[in-house]
Amino acid sequence: MAADSPIAIAPAAAMVPDVSHYLRPGTLRLTALPPLSLYVHFPWCVHKCPYCDFNSHEHAGGNAAIPEAAYLDALCADLECALPLVWGRRIQTIFIGGGTPSLLSSAGLDRLLADVRARLPLAADCEITLEANPGTVEAQRFADYRASGVNRLSLGIQSFDDAALRALGRIHDSAQARAAVDIAARNFDNFNLDLMYALPGQDLEQCRRDLATAIGCASPHLSLYQLTLEPNTVFAKYPPAGLPDEDTAAAMQEHIEQATGAAGYEHYEVSAYARPGRRSRHNLNYWQFGDYLGIGAGAHSKLSFPHRIVRQVRLRQPESYLRALGGRTFVAESTEVARGDLGFEFMLNALRLAQGFAPSDFVERTGLQLSTIERSLADAESRGLITRTHQRIAPTPRGRLFLSDLQALFLPVGRDVPA
Repeated sequence: MAADSPIAIAPAAAMVPDVSHYLRPGTLRLTALPPLSLYVHFPWCVHKCPYCDFNSHEHAGGNAAIPEAAYLDALCADLECALPLVWGRRIQTIFIGGGTPSLLSSAGLDRLLADVRARLPLAADCEITLEANPGTVEAQRFADYRASGVNRLSLGIQSFDDAALRALGRIHDSAQARAAVDIAARNFDNFNLDLMYALPGQDLEQCRRDLATAIGCASPHLSLYQLTLEPNTVFAKYPPAGLPDEDTAAAMQEHIEQATGAAGYEHYEVSAYARPGRRSRHNLNYWQFGDYLGIGAGAHSKLSFPHRIVRQVRLRQPESYLRALGGRTFVAESTEVARGDLGFEFMLNALRLAQGFAPSDFVERTGLQLSTIERSLADAESRGLITRTHQRIAPTPRGRLFLSDLQALFLPVGRDVPA
């Protein structure tokens, strides 16, 4: 177990939210609540990568000083504070992300899942995913994670090329990446590999080799992302040299599409490729506008009630989150999604899916009628960006190519949504 936190923390005193505030009458009428997932955020990592815009923090005292016990106490108290908002609802999936959750000790991960099970009902087939980085992989620890109930692993490989890994600031090398995949495959029959392309100095042939290695690992799921320079990252401030031009990046994407298809992967979401029956159920819930309770530093939640949909954000800084254990609320921000924004929020997610969505899902998940976005749907259809029938609305190949333009058509540009 990691050392206790040096931060002085008073005994936990959970602040229970006023549920009646969320159950009062409103302008929406949701006939059913969507599936509910749980997201748990672990905010620390060994090294902050220059491209990363997630809420992750290098711990000043090194790994051994990460306040694991205190953080698990805070997660448990945070969950107990949130229980009245999700009372009686069953958890379909759990995702433990970061940061680097694989820095958790075996005992720490076991305690976390035990605390969750003691407070929330889990579906019998609950998908429980843990993110891991190759530089933190230990064979025995992964076996222990599996024994604790983790049944899906997501490995942040990013590349199998040593030069590319150095350019990305990763702490592992290609040999460690391959070893991590071997350990994952021995312990999990369901695992994902994260890979990036259009990397500094990368050409099309290097991208092909990286992808061929990933496919050769026989991973049931691949997440393939183009490197983007996100705001508030080191790469945004100091762009790396040698980034491929747009034509080369497009050629890489075209090759990815062809090679994954030939290998039996379905390209079911913008960056997600799965073998049959191996789609990420947790991420699907996001894209299908399901609900999720997020606990941990900086975690986000989206929770539905009969007459409103609420978004919450937890305190972002780990130190502030830990101090909240002394009685202050863990929630930094709680806002009700405006009725006029719901159509865009739904479409922003659902249009990422190749199969799109059923019109009835829009009505059920937003509490709105499809007519509220009819003008935008008609515009998108006339531009050849979507196809629609009574059973399904889906992006066309052109719509997927110009996804940002398609999503923007549903922005609420000063239009009222009738009640």
